[in-house]
Amino acid sequence: MPTETELRTLICRIGALMYQNGAIDGTAGNISARLDDNSILLTPSGLATGFLQPEQLIIVDMDGRRVDEPTAANAHLRLTSESAMHLECYRQRADVNGVVHAHPPTAVALTLAGVDLGQCLIPEMVVLLGLVPTAPYSTPSSEENRLAITALIREHDAIMLSNHGSLTVAKSLWDAYLLLESLEHGATIIHRALQISQELKAIPPEQIGKLVDYREQFGLLRNGDRERFARFTRSIASE
Repeated sequence: MPTETELRTLICRIGALMYQNGAIDGTAGNISARLDDNSILLTPSGLATGFLQPEQLIIVDMDGRRVDEPTAANAHLRLTSESAMHLECYRQRADVNGVVHAHPPTAVALTLAGVDLGQCLIPEMVVLLGLVPTAPYSTPSSEENRLAITALIREHDAIMLSNHGSLTVAKSLWDAYLLLESLEHGATIIHRALQISQELKAIPPEQIGKLVDYREQFGLLRNGDRERFARFTRSIASE
């Protein structure tokens, strides 16, 4: 497992990449990493996420209480307003060591248009992301927002928050970031396809099972995945 120093550096690097790639703007977005069973390293509130310094990050326990020794760089800072959502991910998933929340523009735009990302349209999305659900809209940073992701995060590594943003989790923080990239890249392809035709061509039903097998081989299969993919396959086969 990476050291605290390495995770501080990585969080800042990911924040910069998110900003450079347009997944966030200004102070939007937040990132966290598990240090141990009861300590989480989080980005602070009110600072430009793309320009964070390692010493500005904050450590909290699983109840959201600050447990680090404040420094000149972070004593005046508050933890991210989305800390409850991050902590919920770690509570629900012992296998998760990194959480990334962003506002990827194309993926969010598709939620505004009512486009379901939980479809088998692109092989890489099926294997890496699974069937991406969209949580009902809830006020950002609220208790309602935390509750909106509780059930979904147990069985998914990538979730869309309707009208708001994305949430990706993984065994490593870097992998959680890469899921964000995969999500937005796939959403961009879907958006471009919709500009050509409103009828999207799904992966042939008989091929979906092979992709689910790949997902299992890569250690990405989650609880309920095979049942969800089977339902999707039946739905398109009956059309």
